[in-house]
Amino acid sequence: MKHWSSYLQKHSGKYIDTKLPNQAKADVIVVIPCYNEPELIYTLQSIKTCSKPNANLLVVVIINSGIDAKHDVILQNRSTYTEVERFAVLNNESRLTYFPLLSENLPKKHSGVGLARKIGMDLAIDHFYTNNNKGIIISLDADCEISENFFVSIYDEYSQNDKLNSTIHNFYHRVEDDDYGIENAIRQYEMYLRYFSKMLKYTGFPYYYHTIGSAFAVSADAYVRVGGMGRQQGGEDFYFLQKIFQLGYTKELYKTFVYPKARFSDRVPFGTGPALQKILDEPDRRIKVYSKLSFYHLKSLFDMKDSFFKMNEKEAISYLSDLHPALQNFLKEINFLDSLSDCNNNCSSLNSFGKRFFHHFNSFKIIKYLNFVHPSPFPYEKIESDSIKI
Repeated sequence: MKHWSSYLQKHSGKYIDTKLPNQAKADVIVVIPCYNEPELIYTLQSIKTCSKPNANLLVVVIINSGIDAKHDVILQNRSTYTEVERFAVLNNESRLTYFPLLSENLPKKHSGVGLARKIGMDLAIDHFYTNNNKGIIISLDADCEISENFFVSIYDEYSQNDKLNSTIHNFYHRVEDDDYGIENAIRQYEMYLRYFSKMLKYTGFPYYYHTIGSAFAVSADAYVRVGGMGRQQGGEDFYFLQKIFQLGYTKELYKTFVYPKARFSDRVPFGTGPALQKILDEPDRRIKVYSKLSFYHLKSLFDMKDSFFKMNEKEAISYLSDLHPALQNFLKEINFLDSLSDCNNNCSSLNSFGKRFFHHFNSFKIIKYLNFVHPSPFPYEKIESDSIKI
């Protein structure tokens, strides 16, 4: 925990000067960003009713707004803060503490879900450091319910493996009011998320896990080692988890569920809300996904990875000539040979070469490739229930 001190010196008190209740002595801290959420109480009740591990739990709700927030949002946030305070008085127990934090007038440039998540998680690090506890941070959202085994399954995994850096949790969105349009759209979107993850795994890419802000946990030490959560106003979960995955020791918990609410949202440019709207805007209301062929050809490149170790440029060019022309063009576009040269000049073993290879050809590069080859030469495809079978 020696490196935690320098992290805290850099980040503590930057946006809010407070501390989590020390008497909680938390082993697990749940961080919930909350912005204009009138139904947060359902999330807190879901936490209350599920099974608890033999550990101290602290649920931190970061009720946040920017300096330019609308008046009705500020009022709703303050009402939510009062509601959580009341809920805490009635439901706090010796090993379960609810703690609301009202964070207003955050800078316009950074205010949003990323900064709110960061504030809560940085406070968690401070709490664990003060109590000399390595701890677990669970990321959740204010519209989620959770499975009955949620906390027990997560805590058990970290207790059984002290090298574990992160866990990825399963998901199933709730649809209210029997809205067939949203039901149809959200099930397609869920299929897409699972399809994309499975296709990444098929290619041999090691960091294929889905990245949903309400469906992961990290060890406090892993959080510090990657420099903490980013302040992005959307996609902060994706950027953060890409760094976490590169540490290794990530485990998927297939029977541990979050149940977010399926709803429209214009707060971020991508994610569930915009995806739902995009599907419903399609004439046939069908989601379109990257083609399987595009992943098949990417697999051909990743299958060559080990062969590139200590290979000279002339030999590498010969190997690459067997790839699909569109992929070859993309590799020229990103100066792939320079990346190979960097890997070979800085790696003495095949294992370190592989890690550095995927540091260059990371998730961002894969998405850039997929966009490069779609819709030509690879057209987008409509997803079917059997599309996730590989």
